[in-house]
Amino acid sequence: MEFSEVVRRRRMTRAYTPDPVDPGVVERALEAATRAPSAGFSQGWAFIVLDTPAAVQGFWAAQAPAAVDGTPDRWLAGMMSAPVVIVPCSRRSAYLARYSEADKARAGLVGDESRWAMPYWHLDTAMASLLILQSVADAGLGSCFFGLVPDRVDAVREVLGLVDTAEEEAPHPIGAITIGHPAPRTTGAAGSASRRRRTPWEEVAHRGRWGAGFA
Repeated sequence: MEFSEVVRRRRMTRAYTPDPVDPGVVERALEAATRAPSAGFSQGWAFIVLDTPAAVQGFWAAQAPAAVDGTPDRWLAGMMSAPVVIVPCSRRSAYLARYSEADKARAGLVGDESRWAMPYWHLDTAMASLLILQSVADAGLGSCFFGLVPDRVDAVREVLGLVDTAEEEAPHPIGAITIGHPAPRTTGAAGSASRRRRTPWEEVAHRGRWGAGFA
């Protein structure tokens, strides 16, 4: 599939069929994720792959226990039907360590998170996540990136073994990605894209400075 077609076809899939996902698709998506750019080539990302019914169920039990035990709404029921979940995680420690090395020390970011313009460990992991979404679309499957429930992050971290130790800071989950064969669009919840206009690039691009427009 041409790259431009992959970009156009990628969408957030919110319901899946029971058909299994070819492990090769997941592996190729993960390989693509490692091609994402990262500050200082720190590569401070990690990916927890949940591809068994027990592992997927364990994730949802931690993420949305009330819905799992009761009756999930349409959105959650559709999302829970995905046979594969990938949890992308950022590793702040990898960046702090990288920028303490001789060739990066001059940046003045050694061991001080507050001096960073933004937490690039999260940003870079998000870019890697987009490559997973695009790779899955290229394989003809569906995927959806979503955020974790704020008051359930610790529960998700625990079930995935993302627990800090005295020796090492555990990776931080920035969200999760469901992967599977798309069910008919009428099955899952409708996304915002079905109700909101996609803003043309001409309306968001500005030449030279904010407010100048692009024309």
